[in-house]
Amino acid sequence: MRIEEIKKLLPHRYPFLLVDRVLEIGEDSIVAIKNVTANEDFFNGHFPGAPVMPGVLQVEALAQAGCLLTLEKQIDNPDDVIIVFSAINKAKFRRPVVPGDQLRLEVQLLSTRRNFLTMSGKASVEGEMACELEATAAIVSKDKL
Repeated sequence: MRIEEIKKLLPHRYPFLLVDRVLEIGEDSIVAIKNVTANEDFFNGHFPGAPVMPGVLQVEALAQAGCLLTLEKQIDNPDDVIIVFSAINKAKFRRPVVPGDQLRLEVQLLSTRRNFLTMSGKASVEGEMACELEATAAIVSKDKL
């Protein structure tokens, strides 16, 4: 899945769209990438002279990959819903992510109950773990926003 297909499913746009390409997608797993460039706005303040991708944005990139998986494989009418975080658990950060890195996002859907889903995610750079987590999200009708 390339960027234009991603934009058809996700409501996020620059500077907050954090998935550049989907490499693999199955019924309950996805592998995607985020190319981290020196032009990212957040590097202006995080941190001048020693740029590091904020951990919260690594978490968001994993969540967006999980949303893509859910919208593509689990939801009949993806245009009618939005997926929002309800919990972030067991988040750990193992290494800094810096300009020039390619963040590999691997998300596994663990369960879906009613309008809630639980997923695990791992973000790595060149095979080295950068971030891992478990998260829960709610599937909400756009009519209720």
